[in-house]
Amino acid sequence: MVTQTGAIPEAGRDAGSVHTHLLNLDRPFYLVRDEHGIAAAGSAEQVPGAQVLAAVPPLPSRALGDKQFLTAHGVGQPYMAGSMANGIASAKMVIALAERGFLASYGAAGVVAQRVEEDLAHIRANLRDRPFACNLIHSPSEPAMERSTVDLCLRHEVRTIEASAFLDLTPQVVRYRLAGLVREADGKIVARNKVIAKVSRAEVAEKFLCPAPEAMVRDLLASAAITAEQAEWSRRIPVADDVTAEADSGGHTDRRPLVVLLPEIIAVRDRVQRELGYEWQVRVGAAGGIGTPDAAAAAFALGAAYVVTGSINQATVEAAQSWETKRLLASAGVNDCDMAPSADMFEMGVEVQVLKRGTMFATKAKRLYDAYRAYDGIESIPATERAGLEKRIFQRPLEDVWQDCVEFFRERDPGQISRAQDNPKRRMALIFRWYLGRSSGWSISGAEGRGADYQVWCGPAMGAFNNWVGGTYLAAVENRHAAELATHLMRGAAFRSRVTQLRLAGARLPARACSYVPAPLESGAGRNHE
Repeated sequence: MVTQTGAIPEAGRDAGSVHTHLLNLDRPFYLVRDEHGIAAAGSAEQVPGAQVLAAVPPLPSRALGDKQFLTAHGVGQPYMAGSMANGIASAKMVIALAERGFLASYGAAGVVAQRVEEDLAHIRANLRDRPFACNLIHSPSEPAMERSTVDLCLRHEVRTIEASAFLDLTPQVVRYRLAGLVREADGKIVARNKVIAKVSRAEVAEKFLCPAPEAMVRDLLASAAITAEQAEWSRRIPVADDVTAEADSGGHTDRRPLVVLLPEIIAVRDRVQRELGYEWQVRVGAAGGIGTPDAAAAAFALGAAYVVTGSINQATVEAAQSWETKRLLASAGVNDCDMAPSADMFEMGVEVQVLKRGTMFATKAKRLYDAYRAYDGIESIPATERAGLEKRIFQRPLEDVWQDCVEFFRERDPGQISRAQDNPKRRMALIFRWYLGRSSGWSISGAEGRGADYQVWCGPAMGAFNNWVGGTYLAAVENRHAAELATHLMRGAAFRSRVTQLRLAGARLPARACSYVPAPLESGAGRNHE
């Protein structure tokens, strides 16, 4: 069996030796021919007098993508663990990844302000000056939450936010960005508050690639949210430092193919750069479908500055997700996903991608949206249909659900209730959103009797990952540590990139030598020690 550690033979002629040489990413790889045939070696001198057929230089995983991503964010790998809402991307996960040199984003979306504050304080206390990010999700129906998240990020000096699900720029994401603008001693304008924008449309990407809108800047200045100097400096920088092209992912997604979306976003970035002539170039990363080394290597080959994972991290030890849900995720295939109405943008008809294996959530959520479109309020729903909703979905009377909504929004956003009091349609939307919101919580807690209602955000990357690690130690969810997955994914991407380079040079390699199979890491590398 070929292992990832141990002595490397000077030259090898079997598939196992070729694999071992290829896996030594810090050394060059030579494919040579001598009187005995074809051999692999770490240097031409190891096979004196041999003819070099193909060679590739060292390619450690940190060399993939754009090294400026490493410098700008102070990390060791061009890799990011994206945020997963409701705190699924937990403080524990962020800390575990950051301690191993990976950038990770805390899943603040849908979490009440008090808990967000507690988690950010906990992360800061454990990581000190190590970098991490916090999610800022676009909340058109709950603007107070968006404002609260920015307030907390500024208070705790969170230097990076991952802005996700934005359809347009909002005052809050612009406020966060501009509030961090400073002029250094040499006169250079620096944005201490970094923005990584996750987008799936070119027109939205362009908004983040351009300076903040003048009208929005004026309003922020008038409210004293920024200084006059920051308002002036805003004309010279883009809203985002990085733009992540989000393809077919879990949660909010347009299910765009990465091979179409990523080049499109890069082209928009290049055009804006030519037109505006920034001193530095906005980086473009790739998300959606990144669950295997092959997928990550393909993204880097397409020009990604970094890669972002999401779905696969939900099934890790550090994820704030129940073990029942983690096991469902570990059994998922690439076709076990479906689209369902989104809780935060329900009225707009926006959908999220969820797991359909082992849960009926998508079917039930679509039934609620159909009812929302068909009726003007819960009073308008025919008695038979209403009874079916109460029995099979809510498992309680709708009027009781409304009282829960009142209690919930009294703490979170009282304006939601006042706007719904005399608006039956809006009241119905809040009642239906109760189910959509609670279903994620049931998944996180592993609520008994609610397994059929689990809402689990998931994309096909989960199934691809499961196929890749099948038969290895990572097949068991108990062995899936977030930093360890990241380490294997990046090592495997570098390995696959070397294989591709050799193939492009005309080399024919044994099929068995071309696969990266994850084995336990030496001395627990990539694992968080508690």
